[in-house]
Amino acid sequence: MNVLTDNFSAYGKGFLGTVELTVYASLLALALGFLMASFRVAPVASLRFFGTAWVTVLRNTPLTLLFFAVLLGLPRFGLVLPFQLFAVLALGCYTSAFICEALRSGINTVPRGQGEAARSLGMTFGQTLSAVVLPQAFRSVIAPVGSTLIALAKNSAIAGAFSVTELLGTYRTLSELGYNIIWTFVWIALGYLIITLTISALFNLMEKRWGVAR
Repeated sequence: MNVLTDNFSAYGKGFLGTVELTVYASLLALALGFLMASFRVAPVASLRFFGTAWVTVLRNTPLTLLFFAVLLGLPRFGLVLPFQLFAVLALGCYTSAFICEALRSGINTVPRGQGEAARSLGMTFGQTLSAVVLPQAFRSVIAPVGSTLIALAKNSAIAGAFSVTELLGTYRTLSELGYNIIWTFVWIALGYLIITLTISALFNLMEKRWGVAR
């Protein structure tokens, strides 16, 4: 217990760092995932190709390698940003590929006749997707999207190896100070548990309110 009470500020700083990474990267992942899912089902071949390439590359690239590519590669092109922003970009882009596939699977559950009926009324592809297809698809993908964002929260631990303040990184400082490593990790694990259970509870509420009845 002393390791927590004696270093509460360090744990708090790391916990808030992980929460910030999770929130910002989740927003980016949801936005990009929605965009790429739209591309995957678009009637324009070039957009479908881009969406497919995005998902294929990111889903099959180790997240650690993507961190290296973003944090070390982008500055070579003159893009110098805070490490935390680089971490948000890496996490958000990586997770967007999985969000995209979850949304696309939901889109495929919507009867084709729904889209055809909307187009027969003169609605454009964008209007059909946003007003007819996605609202129905959203109901069936709440749980998969929630699971993906929980995985994002845990994946944020990689950012600590790239000089980003987050929860797991606090173990190095406390280990150097001579604290018991087991209890150090117990309190770190509890912090991640709080974050993941919060996300899980939020999506459970969303599923109860808007999810498909089973």
